[in-house]
Amino acid sequence: MKSDVFAIAAIAFAALAVFIAVFTASITPSRVAGNLGRRGRQRIASLATKPTWATWEPLVRWIGARLSGLLPERVVRSLDREITYAGDLLGLTPEEYVALGILGAIGGAAFGAAFDMLGKTGGLCMLAGAGLGMIMPHLEISQIAQKRFQEVNRRLPYAVDLLSLGMSAGLDFPGALRQVVAKSLPDDPLAEEFEYVLHMLNLAHTRKAALSELADRVPTEAVREFVHTVAHAEEKGNPLSEVLVIQAQVSRVRRTTRAEEEAAKAGVKMLLPLAFIFLGLLVLLLAPVMMKLRDQMQTNRSSSNDVVVVHSENRLT
Repeated sequence: MKSDVFAIAAIAFAALAVFIAVFTASITPSRVAGNLGRRGRQRIASLATKPTWATWEPLVRWIGARLSGLLPERVVRSLDREITYAGDLLGLTPEEYVALGILGAIGGAAFGAAFDMLGKTGGLCMLAGAGLGMIMPHLEISQIAQKRFQEVNRRLPYAVDLLSLGMSAGLDFPGALRQVVAKSLPDDPLAEEFEYVLHMLNLAHTRKAALSELADRVPTEAVREFVHTVAHAEEKGNPLSEVLVIQAQVSRVRRTTRAEEEAAKAGVKMLLPLAFIFLGLLVLLLAPVMMKLRDQMQTNRSSSNDVVVVHSENRLT
């Protein structure tokens, strides 16, 4: 009885909190709406293409505004780095990132409270749901960042090939970058990063600074090597087109080596599934035989018992 009252009170509190937040969200100005940077553009594009996010964005913005200035600077930098690694997902700010965790905790607690009412678990489901809901945004953003890194590493050798061809044909480095961006798919993360590099070059940043920003945003070994190669060629005065040709050859060799390594790992990864498959086949093959042996043993045992009973009756007679 107490657990039911506790669960109902938790659901009512969560509903009241959501209602108050939604009611007051519309009067809170967006701290990102005036941002003309990349994250602001991501916010505008996400609001235009994702109806679900457009529905929840005022609430997330309101909670984030309430958290502004409350988070430690170290936490803000760490969260900002995670959002950057995920491609400035949804144009979030660090405070709004935390707000997503708070909303996830409230939603998870509400679902857990409903299960508590059905299963009489004494509030355990509500606590578990709140914890799971709180870490879900972090897990989602981390997964998106990892996929983004893998996609950049996969597409970088092809991009270096195009860069070397463009510069060999007489284009300068920004012009070759524009050709790579123009020939890329709309959702190509590497093209997005190259476009940001071009944007920094247009704002009078040096090539080294723009590429260093690229290495900070996508801190993979392949990207850092590409940035180091271009920066080193610029410092030494080497022809960048020739350096990119060599870099393209190295990238192709590395791509082939990586494919061979993945193929070798595939055999190891298949061992465990194959073991379970063979175990299942073994059970399927031996089960009928074992059942027949069991039936035969039961038949022999019953026959021997019948013989003993008949022999005993004959002795009595």
